[in-house]
Amino acid sequence: MRIFTNLAELKAAKGEHLGYTDWREIGQERVNAFADATDDHQWIHVDPDRAKESPFGGTIAHGYLTLSLLPSLLGELYRVDGLRMAINYGLNKVRFPRPVPVGSRVRAGAEVTDVKGTPSGTLANLRVTIEVEGVDRPACIADTLTLFVSQE
Repeated sequence: MRIFTNLAELKAAKGEHLGYTDWREIGQERVNAFADATDDHQWIHVDPDRAKESPFGGTIAHGYLTLSLLPSLLGELYRVDGLRMAINYGLNKVRFPRPVPVGSRVRAGAEVTDVKGTPSGTLANLRVTIEVEGVDRPACIADTLTLFVSQE
């Protein structure tokens, strides 16, 4: 984990890659729980028997499930000390180039692409890439925005 002692250190890291998280398995139970939470019970996610006949050969995670892992994954990659709070400010761009098969393992890497001051605080943009173990193309690429408010 990369630890920044203040926002100036984070700003100085613009252009740097922060490394990778540990691998984590995406199981059918997690996919089913996400389907229940979002009322998205499309068969390619929750019906393993029917999904065997799909182009994917089995169930796949929802794209938004993959995206919902970002806070947890980013929490493994870095932290900024000396803050009053950090707020999820949104996303600039998200793409799902490849599905995440149920039973596969994913990890994330992130690059600091921009850090700038705003009237509300410091806005950081990180490009997060979620990979599937053993697969060349990423499952998700997301430009995330986080607003940091310092204690000062």
